Parts: sequence; structure tokens; C-alpha cells
Amino acid sequence: MGRKVTVATCALNQWALDFEGNLQRILKSIEIAKQKGARYRLGPELEICGYGCWDHYHESDTLLHSLQVLAALLESPVTQDIICDVGMPVMHRNVRYNCRVIFLNRKILLVRPKMALANGGNYHELRWFTPWSRSRQTEEYFLPRMIQDLTKQETVPFGDAVLATRDTCIGSEICEELWTPHSPHVDMGLDGVEIFTNASGSHHVLRKAHTRVDLVTMATAKNGGIYLLANQKGCDGDRLYYDGCAMIAMNGSVFAQGSQFSLDDVEVLTATLDLEDVRSYRAEISSRNLSASRVSPYPRVKVDFALSCHEDLLEPLSEPVEWKYHSAGEEISLGPACWLWDFLRRSQQAGFFLPLSGGVDSAATACLVYSMCRQVCEAVKNGNPEVLADVRTIVNEPSYAPEDPRELCGRILTTCYMASENSSRETSTRAGDLAQQIGSHHISLSIDPAVRAVVGIFSLVTGRSPLFAVHGGSSRENLALQNVQARLRMVIAYLFAQLSLWSRGARGGLLVLGSANVDESLLGYLTKYDCSSADINPIGGISKTDLRAFIQYCIEHFQLSALQGILAAPATAELEPLTDGQVSQTDEEDMGMTYAELSVYGRLRKVAKTGPYSMFCKLLHMWKDSCSPRQVADKVKRFFSKYSMNRHKMTTLTPAYHAENYSPDDNRFDLRPFLYNAGWPWQFRCIENQVLQLERRERQNLDGMD
Repeated sequence: MGRKVTVATCALNQWALDFEGNLQRILKSIEIAKQKGARYRLGPELEICGYGCWDHYHESDTLLHSLQVLAALLESPVTQDIICDVGMPVMHRNVRYNCRVIFLNRKILLVRPKMALANGGNYHELRWFTPWSRSRQTEEYFLPRMIQDLTKQETVPFGDAVLATRDTCIGSEICEELWTPHSPHVDMGLDGVEIFTNASGSHHVLRKAHTRVDLVTMATAKNGGIYLLANQKGCDGDRLYYDGCAMIAMNGSVFAQGSQFSLDDVEVLTATLDLEDVRSYRAEISSRNLSASRVSPYPRVKVDFALSCHEDLLEPLSEPVEWKYHSAGEEISLGPACWLWDFLRRSQQAGFFLPLSGGVDSAATACLVYSMCRQVCEAVKNGNPEVLADVRTIVNEPSYAPEDPRELCGRILTTCYMASENSSRETSTRAGDLAQQIGSHHISLSIDPAVRAVVGIFSLVTGRSPLFAVHGGSSRENLALQNVQARLRMVIAYLFAQLSLWSRGARGGLLVLGSANVDESLLGYLTKYDCSSADINPIGGISKTDLRAFIQYCIEHFQLSALQGILAAPATAELEPLTDGQVSQTDEEDMGMTYAELSVYGRLRKVAKTGPYSMFCKLLHMWKDSCSPRQVADKVKRFFSKYSMNRHKMTTLTPAYHAENYSPDDNRFDLRPFLYNAGWPWQFRCIENQVLQLERRERQNLDGMD
């Protein structure tokens, strides 16, 4: 009697609206699952059209092409003799649902719509889909004619049901449903469902993997059962990077771990597990069994198919594994680098152009491209044919095979130190040393002639010549002279990105990389349309603190000794005249706050959802040992004043890799106004009143001690 089941889940690098590529990756994953002996294959959320279609879900084309791909899957001999669980949008009675379509041997068994939609942070599913709200109920779904012709079915069940095979019972969860307070797996498990599947479209945020693993293992620890999680991976055409982490767990332990970051477009995990282990695990949990006796049953779709073989006594079982987590530095070295690779190959450009200033931010960006080159060389060495084909297209050499990351970096990364009379020799040396160690094609140039020309036009028209503050100029003149340098760097970057390969006799253009970190964006400590304006920004969602940890990781793991000087140097924009050849301006002095403080403000503002007054109240306790109430109040007011004055800059922010939950990205993630009353009169008055009360109480306490 069979009781051992082999199940498969996968991580696929799908791409929004790439129906052709998505179909091929789905078919490849099913083929691999079958080769590994699996009788059930789970894929990621909305894998047919790609998760990140956003407002394209409103278009009938997206529904039509999804159905055409489903028809191709049903017809393919690859999908025979294995239960296939695929994700796509489905319209039922004029309502769009985010669905799983589960089929076997050209017959659709069930269409399972998502019941809890993700609608926070980066997710806006309620904009496009409606949740199925009728728990444990199904309706008849009338199949479109193109599917009827294939399956010879007129209708199929649509709704909240489970599959009853000859040997077990399988129930679906879709992404967000695992994260809800009362997940469907609880009631399904009580009703005898033994295998839970979760198709996810879950993006990478630093340190998020722990939460995902905990949720899956807890789901099966309390209730017993086998849990499969599939996820999308790669850049789907947006700021998000979906980080795989497919897994299979049973009874609170992990039995298969997929990679979190990888250049493989298709990754399939399988495990062979014993259903009797689930049954004996549940037998001992008396509280579960009491609840199970009272549960309302799920509609069951009977499937004349078994996941186990009849004679499986000698079939080897999978063993539990210890989940291996990446450090934050390692996550940064892998996630944004994989995102850069997807962006480069899909945008069909010939490489990247990076203004390299000799500071931590641009150095970290350069290191991410170098890390990408390391991963590409590793993937080619491991025999990945897609990566090899892509890299040959990028460098325009049909027989090229990358072996050395430095050599590859020289082909696809151009770095440029743009000096002005305000630049120091130290930063120039640091930039040159790093470029030499990672192998980038490096250019050094002076922007002074361009600055003089532009300021000269102004003087010619107005008859006035602005001066820096150190030469007696006003703060307005000082800022304008800083900004003209910063903006000219952006113009020069784009000119060189378009023509530097042409000047070297090579084809193609380069993507301009930005390097403003999340803390600078939060405060608006950047010039609008300067080097922060670029095609993409791989570090735009990463804090200065984490970037420094990443630089340290690169020193240790990539042997880039040039980074030590960069890490030790104070952060500076070098836009004001030098004093005796030394930098006279530092970022933290300019901002009036430290990067460490900025991270705290950012998390309180976005993650803890505090306004000025709530932030003041929280920081009173957090900083009670180092700051008086008056100092806390001054810091909060300074932050909110600067934040609100510069909020307009977020509307032009370069699309950045999303890595931090306090990202101020106005375009998709941080939906707040960009024109504020920067004086915050009501809010600041509440803070001031509170400070006065606290100071009065402090004085009374001191008087009482006398």
C-alpha cells in the first residue's frame, strides 16, 4: 500500500507580460518535476502572466493571453500524468480573480481564487482583483470555448475547495493567506488536508527570509502536514526583486530549501515524504483532534489519481535540513546584483555607466556590479546555458565565455571620476584604486570647463557673478554653485553612457547607475536631477548603515583592499571649495543629523507610522540616556522640516531596488503628499507644550531635592 509521496515546488524567474518566456519556464519546471519522480507540481503566484503586470490586469489582452498559455499547457505532452497547479488571472461573472488553476491530463480539476489579497506596502491587489469571500463554497465556472474544446468540459468547480486524490487530500493557499491572522491551512488541516500548497509572489526585503521560514514551519508544527511554498524569483520589470526561497516542510521541519538569490531562471525542489508521518504526528495532538471533530467540511473535488506508488517500501525518504540564512551584507551582495543582471539582459543594453566619486555609496554600487560579474562567471562555470547566451549578447561576441569577474567587469562597467576644483586628490585616488581592483573601464575627467561655461552664461545675461560662501557669497549663491556642479555631472554621465562605447569602437549604450542611499532620499539630501538621477539605482533602498556592512563584507570576501580607505573616510559631496587642500564639508554636518539617526527616523515614520508628535514621544524613551526632551524635540523638528521641504524630490527619484521597509519612494511605495506646510505649526506646538511640561516637572523635582 502506497503512502510515500513525491511533491515538487519551484521558483521561476517570470517577467510581466512575457507570455512566451513564462510558458517555456513553466513547461521546463514541470518536465524537471516529472524527471525527479513528482506527481504534483506547484508554481508561483500569477506565473502565467508574471506577477508584476499591475494595471495591465485591467486589460482584456492579459486575460486572453493567459488563457492561451493555459491552453498550450493543457495540450502539451509534458503536463501528462502529473497534477499541475498554475497561477493566472481569471474572470468569473465579470469579476477578476487571482487564481490557481489545477489540472491533470487535460482536465481542469479546480479553479481556486485567492481569498485574502495583499494590499499594503508594495502590493495593491485590491486595485485589480476581488477576494473570494465565500469560505468553503464553490460555483460552476463556465470555461471559455478555447478551453472547452481541449478539455471537453463545459464547467468546472470555482471557489474554496480541496482536492481528494486516491491517497491524500491537498489544499491551496495563495501568498498573503499564509500571513493572515486566520490562515486557511488551519481549517483545512483540521478537515484532514495533509498537503498544503502556497503559491507566492513575495519580494525581497533585507532580513525577511526568517519570517517566511517561521510562518511555514509554524503552520505545520501546530497542525501537522506537508507544506510546499513556491515563489517567483528575479526582477519582474519593476523595483522589486522576488527572491525565490522555495521550500518544502513537514511537521515543523524543513525538508528542502531553494536558493534565495540565483541566476537560474528555473529551480525545482522535490521531496519524498511519508503520509503516515503526518497522520501519526497529528494523532498525538488531542487539542487539534477535538477541534477537527467540530470543523465545517470543505467541498472535496475527487481526483482519480494517486501521488504515491503502490509498492514504495524501498523508496528513500527525504531528510530534514537546517535552513541556511544569509547575513545582511551577503544579502546585499546577492539580491541587488541579481536584479542588475535581469535589468541588464532584459533592457538589451551593453553595460553600465557609474559616476564613481570615491565615497561609500558609489563604491558600494560598483561592488554590486562586480558581485554580479562574479555570479555570472559562476553560473557559466556551472553550465547555465541561458546566462552564457545572455552574456554573449551583451558583449556582442558569439563565442565569448566569461571566466574572470574582473575581465567581465572591464567589458560591462565603465566608471568615471568627475573632478572639479573642489575635489580632493584622496577621493580621486580611492576611486581609481577601486576601479583597478574590480577591473572596470575607468575614466577621469574635469567638469570645471563646463561649470565655468554655464556660470558664464548666467553672468553674461545678468551681469552678476555668484560666489561660494567662503568667498563672501550668500547661502543662495553657495547652493546654486554646488547644484550646477552636481547637475552637470548628470549631463556628462548620460553623454558618456551613450557615446563612450562608440568612441571605443564597440556597439550599444550603457545604463546609467545612480547611487543615492535610502537615508539621503528620505531627507532629500541630494540635488534634483544630479547624479541621483539615473536609469536605475541598486542601492536606493539600502541604509547607509547596511551599505557600510556590505563594504566590510566585500573587503573580507572579495579581497578589495581599496575599500578600506573609502570606509574610513568621512562622507562628503565635495561641492564647496577645499580649505588648505582639505575637504571642508561633510554630509552629516550638512544634514544636521547622523546617518544612524536618519535610519531611526525613517523606520518610525514609515514602519511605525508616526507623525511628528508620536515620533517625539517614542524617541523620548529611546534616547532618554543621551538626549534631553528639548534636544529630542529639536531633532524631530529638524528632521520633519527638512523631510517636508525636500519631499518633492521623491517624485523624480530614480527607480531603485526595494530593500528596506522605510523607503521613501514616492512612485510606488510611499504614497504621501509632496507639498507640505513645512512649519508643521500644530504638530510642533504639541511637541513644544509637552517639552515645557516635562521641563517644568524637572525643575520642580530639582527644587524638591533642595
